[in-house]
Amino acid sequence: EVQLQASGGGLVQVGGSLTLSCAASGLAFDDYAIGWFRQVPGKEREEVICMSSRDATTHYADSVKGRFIISSDNAKNIVHLQMNSLKPEDTAVYYCSASRGYYSGGHFYATCYGVEYWGKGTLVTVSS
Repeated sequence: EVQLQASGGGLVQVGGSLTLSCAASGLAFDDYAIGWFRQVPGKEREEVICMSSRDATTHYADSVKGRFIISSDNAKNIVHLQMNSLKPEDTAVYYCSASRGYYSGGHFYATCYGVEYWGKGTLVTVSS
């Protein structure tokens, strides 16, 4: 059984930092892109950041570039999302995801399109 366990949410003041973690089990970690999405009530879930577990290729949403950093410990199948300089608009439920990569033209691609697995959300609240 595949499980993605997200943790680390909480309340933080504007300008502060918080680190989320996503522990994956039951899947071949290197074959997936691990992403973080967030959602606020009344809005669609949006991709925040996505990283290929195989080569660490990373895509950042414009809204978090320069502030959020993703890293992975492939030996432990854990991905960390370090969130710095937090803003009130970062308040949301954050979800980690896993999307299976694929080969094309001899290259391996892993993006967060077509999420195969979702973790339970963790709430991040940034107070002003």
